[in-house]
Amino acid sequence: MSPDKPISSHVPVLLEETVEALAVQPGGRYIDCTLGGGGHARAILERSSLGGQLLGIDANPDAIKIAKTNLGSYRDSYRLVNENFVNLQAVCIKYDFSPVHGILFDLGLSSFQLNGNGRGFSFQYDAPLDMRFSPDQEVTAANIVNTLSEVDLARYIRMYGEENYSHLVARHIVKERPINSTLHLAQVIERAIGQRRGKIHPATRTFQALRIMVNRELENLGVALRQAVNLLGFEGRLVVISYHSLEDRIVKQFLQQEARDCICPPGVPVCICGHKAQLRLVYKKVIVPSPAEIRHNQRSRSARLRVVERIIAQEDYDNRAEMERVLIGANAGTWRRPFLVKKLKVIFAAA
Repeated sequence: MSPDKPISSHVPVLLEETVEALAVQPGGRYIDCTLGGGGHARAILERSSLGGQLLGIDANPDAIKIAKTNLGSYRDSYRLVNENFVNLQAVCIKYDFSPVHGILFDLGLSSFQLNGNGRGFSFQYDAPLDMRFSPDQEVTAANIVNTLSEVDLARYIRMYGEENYSHLVARHIVKERPINSTLHLAQVIERAIGQRRGKIHPATRTFQALRIMVNRELENLGVALRQAVNLLGFEGRLVVISYHSLEDRIVKQFLQQEARDCICPPGVPVCICGHKAQLRLVYKKVIVPSPAEIRHNQRSRSARLRVVERIIAQEDYDNRAEMERVLIGANAGTWRRPFLVKKLKVIFAAA
């Protein structure tokens, strides 16, 4: 098979919209924090050539292997790292990869994660009740299902899965223990709350809750967003694609907060927070897939894309000009640039 042809069947969601939102340009530097099969990363590399560079991050080592094959023809323009995006800043420091022109988070699961890969993300295939993004993580979904109390199970299924029948689900799970496979758990949930209603399988919300708990998805997302803003250069773009209301709420609230100067509580007569806007909302409305994309890829139907741009306050303009002079003089063909990084740290410290 040609290295120019992707091997993964995963279809990247909102692909053209993502590349446009990132404002990808030739020679730019970009980070894909959720690499998956490399679909978005490949499009970014295509648009940013010649001279573009991409840092791809994924907690799943299998994703790194698949993406490496899919991106093979660009092998001199990317670096792939098996790491959780909660450690985004540490990865960028390690590889001297900042500031950057754009950062992407696509918070959905890849097709190879869902299609019977043995990790137990989907109730459509029988697999061990695992759900870990990385095999290095200690806690599995089976640990949670078989050890938490009924009260705690109900609370977390309600909190992270927004399941109205969480108490019924938790009660049936506790009675059925031990539960160690996806199909077994799905059957227990079906007995608890009945068969499929509409398009949503009765196990969907509980599986979502367990996956979020195992991987600490919501906590990690908040931490990673803060790190991402600090890694963006002037006018750099941050793009986030979310798929359920909990993560989209975190993204929306964070971006809106960082796009405001004052975040004091309502009713405070004079600003006392001293907060300064770091971002500008590029689009006021969220971007959603077209009807044609949804027909082609049903998994895209719940996707929500938000995009912001890094801004610099008036007092930082002089530092920005100096930063741009340093970047222009940098050797774009190398990954390790100690002199450049040292000089940029001095500029940022003075900002």
